[in-house]
This record gives sequence, C-alpha cells and structure tokens, in this order.
Amino acid sequence: MSAPLVIIGSGFAAYQLVKTLRRQNTEMAIQVFTADSGDEYNKPDLSHVFTRQQAADDLISLTGEAFAKQHQIELFANTRVEEVNAQAHIITVNGVSYPYSKLVLATGAKAFVPQLKGDATKGVVTLNSLQEYRHSQQRIADSSRILIMGGGLIGVELAMDLASSGRQVRIVEPSAHLLANLMPDFVATALEQQLRSDGMQMDCLSYVTAIDRSADGLSVTTSNGTQYDTDCVISAAGLVPNVELAKLAGAEVNRGIVVDKQLRTSVEDIYALGDCAEIDGKVMAFLQPIVLSANTLASHLLSNSSELHIPAMMVKVKTPSYPIQLGGQYDPSSSWQVSFAEQGVMAKAYDQEQRLTGFVVTQGNVKQAFPLLREVQTAK
Repeated sequence: MSAPLVIIGSGFAAYQLVKTLRRQNTEMAIQVFTADSGDEYNKPDLSHVFTRQQAADDLISLTGEAFAKQHQIELFANTRVEEVNAQAHIITVNGVSYPYSKLVLATGAKAFVPQLKGDATKGVVTLNSLQEYRHSQQRIADSSRILIMGGGLIGVELAMDLASSGRQVRIVEPSAHLLANLMPDFVATALEQQLRSDGMQMDCLSYVTAIDRSADGLSVTTSNGTQYDTDCVISAAGLVPNVELAKLAGAEVNRGIVVDKQLRTSVEDIYALGDCAEIDGKVMAFLQPIVLSANTLASHLLSNSSELHIPAMMVKVKTPSYPIQLGGQYDPSSSWQVSFAEQGVMAKAYDQEQRLTGFVVTQGNVKQAFPLLREVQTAK
C-alpha cells in the first residue's frame, strides 16, 4: 500500500485542495495535520464579526470532524508537526513517524507584531485566525477604545467594523496614507476623509514604539512621541509566512516558500500552497490566487499536468460606508486618468504603451469594476 498524500495545515488553501481533489478522486488516501481544531470557516468573515456580533463558534461552517468525514480524509487535529525528513519521505509528530508519498505545506502565515518596549507588549491582539479571535473576543468585547497598528487592507477593514460597532478607533500607520500597498494617495485621501467622518482617528507617518499599563488601561507611545490611552491594541501590521518546516526539509525559502508554476518546492515531492507560498517572487494572500493554485496543484497531483496562470485579479475592500474595488496592477511609472465625481472616484492606470493595466473605483463607480477588469485582461 502506497503512502498517503499528507497536507500540513487546515486553512482555506489546505481545504480548497482537499475539496478539489475529492471532486476528481475519491480513492486517494489523504492525511491532514493541523495545529488547531481543523474547523472550516471563512477567514475574511473575521473582518466583520463585531458589527454582526458573532462569536468565534458562529463562524464555523463545518467542524473538523465533520469536514474529515464528508471529504474522507484522516484528520490529525491539535497536532503540531515537528520535523520533515525529505529524504525518507516522513514527517514526525510527538516522536512518531508518518510516511508520505507527496507532502503539501499549507502552513499559512502569522500576524506580524513589531518589537515594542513597555510592560504590556504581550497583550497585543492578533486576529489572523479563528483560534486567535476565540482567544481575544472577550477582551475586545470589553474594550471601548481600540488602537490598530497598521492601515493596510486588514487594518482598515477591522477599523471600520469596530467603529461601526460603537468603539472609538485609532489607526497608526507608518506610510504616508492608508492602503499604501494597494492604491495611490489620491484615492486613499478620499477614504481617510470618510473614515474621519465616521468618527475614526488616524496617524500616518507614525508607528507604535511602546505599550505600557496605566491606571486607565493602556498607554501607547508612538515614534513621534505622542501618547494615547486605549483599552486594546490590535496588530494588523502584515503577515509573515510560516516557513519553518520548509527550512527543515531543505526547501528554498525567500520571503515565502519558493514554488514553481506547479507549486513544487525545490525539494522533490514537496509542494507549498496558500499564504506560505511565494510565486514569481510574490506572496499572494488573496482568495483568487489560492483557489487557482489549489486547482493547479490538484491537477498536477492527479495527472502530472497543468501550470499555474494567475490573470489580472480584483480586490474588494470591505469598507461598507466607502466601497472600493481595485484590479490589475500599477507602479510608479504608470500614468493615471482620474475622475472625481459625486458617485465616487474612477482611476485608471496605463503603462508606457498606453495599455490599461489597473484601476481603482469607489462608491457608485464600483459597478464599473468588472468591465474594467475585462478590459485589463484583454489589454494584456
């Protein structure tokens, strides 16, 4: 009997791969090892649990046990893999060896928490998983003032949701404007105006340096010397791919686990998928590339065919009071055609050959997002 396919991780990427494999093959032996309970949930829902008044258990669509039964896999929940021996094709758990025919690392990423000074740094909250939310939900529920470190996609979505649920929210962001990695400043400025009108406060070109306990909760000090009183600090300062097991296996690691167009690492019979994988020099922690990657990897595992192709994709920013959608790509050399109107912003990015490469639309203009995405895909 041949060894099973082993998947390490039980997040969206891992379970998307399981579902895709099972649609085509019900006989393959699959084992999933995960450090948490293995429950299935929709991770983007963590961005609006506060206005919906949802507890962690409310987000579970299938328990780990139910998922394993439905998809005919062997689930090792609450089990941490200690070692990968690529030469022997085994993983080690609690001193016990498990063989694999192929190994998929879907180990995800952890929330980045910067180095801070002060006596309350261990209390920084992260919300990158159901487990983390379960651990922190009561503390957040008891907090009326919340400071968020990071004004990227997750930070902005969390801030708007927390503010809508009645909290006082402040964002501290090192860049000159919010969503700096996603959109140009002239679009972010309009978003920032909306957030301020919603009662939020934000400090750009600043970052947290210390968190201390105070008589009134927490005292936060920023890089420009300003101090703020708050009840809770959430880090939304980015993600760091979990690459430790890949390193133990001898796989090439850069920012993430380096894979090719078939999701293969540099080590034979080991693959990487999801937030931990680096494709063409990029770690793409969005649902669309993960779905496409899972489809490609499933096809490769079953027939040794298929290569990953990621088309121009679209990102929807979950900010209900100021809807934003963006697609394609742009860089400092892009030229912009921008219109500001009552129905919102429409910004189109063009390359030096005047081909449309990307766009950002807001408010009423979001209905133009899909036609613009098709235009970007056609222009390529």
